[in-house]
Amino acid sequence: MRQKKSHLSEVLIFVFNSFKNSGLPKLIDNHLGARSLRGGFSYSDIFANHMAIFFNGGDCTEDINVHLRDALEQIPSFSVCSADTILRGIKELAVETEIFINPSSGVSHEFNINGKLNSLLLKLACKTGLLKSGVAYDLDYDNTVISTEKYDSKKTYKHVHGYQPGVASIAHPEFSHAIPVYVEGRNGNSQAKYLQADTLTRMFGQLTNENIRIGRFRADSASYQEEVLRALETHTESFYIRANRCAKLDNILGSIAPEKWQKIRLGVQEMEVTDLSDYKPFSKDRSYRLVITRIRRKDEQADVFSGDAFTYRAILTNEHTSSNEAVVRFYNARGASERLFDVLNNDFGWSKLPCSFLAENTSFMLMTAMYANFYTYIIGEYSRKVDWLKPTDRLKKFIFRFITVSAKWIRTGRREVLKLFTSKDYKPILN
Repeated sequence: MRQKKSHLSEVLIFVFNSFKNSGLPKLIDNHLGARSLRGGFSYSDIFANHMAIFFNGGDCTEDINVHLRDALEQIPSFSVCSADTILRGIKELAVETEIFINPSSGVSHEFNINGKLNSLLLKLACKTGLLKSGVAYDLDYDNTVISTEKYDSKKTYKHVHGYQPGVASIAHPEFSHAIPVYVEGRNGNSQAKYLQADTLTRMFGQLTNENIRIGRFRADSASYQEEVLRALETHTESFYIRANRCAKLDNILGSIAPEKWQKIRLGVQEMEVTDLSDYKPFSKDRSYRLVITRIRRKDEQADVFSGDAFTYRAILTNEHTSSNEAVVRFYNARGASERLFDVLNNDFGWSKLPCSFLAENTSFMLMTAMYANFYTYIIGEYSRKVDWLKPTDRLKKFIFRFITVSAKWIRTGRREVLKLFTSKDYKPILN
């Protein structure tokens, strides 16, 4: 009997087996095509190696050279590539950044629209069963500021240099965060409102190609634009948008009769709610429902327009059947999409972009979004088989509870067997 030295990362064989058995490597290589003959590693090899960095608690590509190579080389049938190979693969999958010039200001806006990787992002989610065709999903759209001093990054509205990608996500009932389904790169000076209708049209086109249906759509006030509403009316069943305060709305607030307000409680917050069923924000021929909430100010400072001491907020929707309280509760459930940014930034490397240009970093963001979805898939699968994992566990907890265990490869009976030194039962995961 021959023994190999122990490594903590060897338990990753369970993850790699799940990756292989899911059919994702074949899907990746079929969708992206073959690399050059001198490449040596396929795109699925690069994805597996890159993903292994994050599943071992790493946060930069060079970790595979410095910290992980010895451990990964002990895993049978796993080909370990270098950090340079991974970075070359990321650059190969990038597409040229497009420049849009605002005709009124003359300001240049840089967008990176990687249709091929966005298509793969959806195909992988469908392949693992996270998304199913024909189901009406709730979709959130938002932009996030990633602070980074890259060669081409520009100053954001937060007065730091960085990027501001647009991200669409679909809520999943089993998990505390949402599933990313579309990522579009934007430079830091391109705020969420700029050409958003075009971005959403491209996104809906990708979803339609995979037969993913959107029932309800949520977004913040950057989507409060007439052209965006037109796009949403075409591609969704209903939408819920945070409405901007304007002179027209300010004039209405002060004239709402006291008996029109209904008291509700959301968590620990008490508020009052009412609605306007025929609100026309942009044109006289299109009316929507406006659900308005107000919360009494603690400082009792009177609002200059309404004349009372309340903080007002409003949600614009084309849906007229749900109660006002149900509309407010649904809109406030956007927290799952906001938690997604925390997951992508801290678990899958978005806070430490590896490349110098927007095009390559957009490729990186899309690849790591796929790893995030694959993790969502396996934590869902594993937590159904063992009671010491939960579907809501973050990656760090998964590493501590599942990956970080002493192990030893033992050659016996002409085969390699992984011996785990733990009281936890991993056998159900093999079935």
